[in-house]
Order: sequence, then structure tokens, then C-alpha cells
Amino acid sequence: MNRVLVIEDGQEYSDTLGRFLSHVFAFGRAGSGPEGLKMLADGSWDAVFLDMCFDRIPDEQLLGDRHEAAERFGGDPVRARTFLQQHQGTFVLAAVRAAGHRLPVLLSYDFSAEPRRFERLVARQGPLDHLPDPGPAEVERRLLALLRDPGPGARG
Repeated sequence: MNRVLVIEDGQEYSDTLGRFLSHVFAFGRAGSGPEGLKMLADGSWDAVFLDMCFDRIPDEQLLGDRHEAAERFGGDPVRARTFLQQHQGTFVLAAVRAAGHRLPVLLSYDFSAEPRRFERLVARQGPLDHLPDPGPAEVERRLLALLRDPGPGARG
């Protein structure tokens, strides 16, 4: 059975996916990027399901450069924090890749209005796919497709 690490700041995805897809996958859960990196280093995982928005974790668990983000927003620390929370999935993904993990990642986010952004992410951080509304059946289909054919740069 394939092992999937769900990295999210709540319990919604891990609870739902565990309830509906435990016959296909074994799930683990990390509540932040740092916790996910530790679990990836300590365990044997086949894929990652990654939430994009992390607005329920303490600031010290957010990945990304707060000073750089603040500069982007004219020094506004509130807007910088909101930016890091809303895009935390991409910061976690970059940290996962920087740590040497090349396993497939399914990102819970709607890139339909940003296809070029997603193409750039795949080029830099693949293997990667995304889902705008991750219902269990579609998550199963996408994860199995990624595991069958993760594309270039995947671990073998």
C-alpha cells in the first residue's frame, strides 16, 4: 500500500482522505512544513498531499523569509504574514525539494487562473499536480496517476 503524507494545518484533508481512501493509501499527517520535513526525513513515503493555505499555525512555524515578504508589501508585517500563510504550500514544497525529497506532490490549490505559474512550479519543483477542489475520488485518481508516472525529476 502506498504511503501518503498529508501536510496541512487542520485535520480536514487527513480525516476525509483517511475515511474514504484508506483501502488504497496509508496516510500520515503533519501539521506544518517543519513537521512535514521531519516526517519525510524519518519515514518512507511515496507521495505528499499538500495544502496551500496555512493560517492556523503559529508564525514561528511558517516557512519563508518574513523580511523579504514585508519588503514586498512596503514593510507591512501583517500583509507579509498573510502572504506567507496564503502561499505556505509553495514554501513547504520548496523546502521539501531543497531537502532532497523528489517524491510526487499533489497540491490542494486552483491554478486554473494561473497556468503559467503552475508550469513554472512543475519545472522547478516537480513532480507535481494540483486539485482545485480535492474530493476523495479525484485525489485517488490524481495520486495514482502521479505514482504511476511522476514525470521528470522523480525519485526512482
